[in-house]
Amino acid sequence: MLFSLLGYFLRYVDPMNLSTTHVTEFVLLGFPGSWKTQIFLFVLILVFYVLTLLGNGAIICAVRCDSRLHTPMYFLLGNFAFLEIWYVSSTAPNMLANILSKTKAISFSGCFLQFYFFSSLGTTECFFLAVMAYDRYLAICRPLHYPVIMTRRLCCILVSSCWLIGFLVYPIPIFSISQLPFCGSNIIDHFLCDMDPLMALSCAPAPITEFIFYAQSSFVLFFTISYILWSYILLLRAVFQVPSAAGRRKAFSTCGSHLVVVSLFYGTVMVMYVSPSCGISTLMQKILTLVYSVMTPLFNPLIYSLRNKDMKLALRKVLPGMRIVKNI
Repeated sequence: MLFSLLGYFLRYVDPMNLSTTHVTEFVLLGFPGSWKTQIFLFVLILVFYVLTLLGNGAIICAVRCDSRLHTPMYFLLGNFAFLEIWYVSSTAPNMLANILSKTKAISFSGCFLQFYFFSSLGTTECFFLAVMAYDRYLAICRPLHYPVIMTRRLCCILVSSCWLIGFLVYPIPIFSISQLPFCGSNIIDHFLCDMDPLMALSCAPAPITEFIFYAQSSFVLFFTISYILWSYILLLRAVFQVPSAAGRRKAFSTCGSHLVVVSLFYGTVMVMYVSPSCGISTLMQKILTLVYSVMTPLFNPLIYSLRNKDMKLALRKVLPGMRIVKNI
């Protein structure tokens, strides 16, 4: 009911669109290939999706159940795992349904809702990674001040701010795009609704809307990645000043997981959105989007659990039958 009302609002709030907008649904072509290829993709994405839910769900349970993990770092990690579940759920279920569908259609309102949630959750993830870098910077570079600064209250404020900012960045530009006239083809050569495919279907140019959207996206990406890199430059400088080799190894181990996650996420996103779109084939765009929207949320729990002794111990309690974690 809520989606139907929102869809009605998106379509008819501007009376001028009544005479120009004829598209009521879009067709998502997805990945090309035979029926056997489609079944293989369905099984592969389904396995990725289920493992992502289980892995991130296990991290959330471990953080809640193990008192040793009731620290700011693991509080942020638990919330990050919760975010990853929502992030992958904004695309994977519709991708699975689309593969099995004969029409491969998505409603007008459903397309823009997916566009909004996918963009907002991705932005929230960028800010989460920056906050986690700030936490590691304080823990290693300001260890004496860390317990005083990184209180439970501050952690809650930072987490809430990430969600709030992430979901307030895109409503206006996405709403503006939804008001453009779509009077031609409704076929999107992608497996989700995104900026470039939608603008390609619009009958009227909207340079200001495009500029605002890409300016906001670029600012979020460059601001967060710049802050993360600056934090780790200071962090590495502090680590190399640690006299003992054991202390340096512990510091590198603590930050290594976060750096790997940052590299995976930002590497694919920067190639996709910062590089010129004309230089990337449609198939490569789909593969890159699949990596950062479905595969990265799966890798994150594996990276954090495999490289963190405390997390492995907590996971043994949450998943007692998981001998793999115990033997790593």
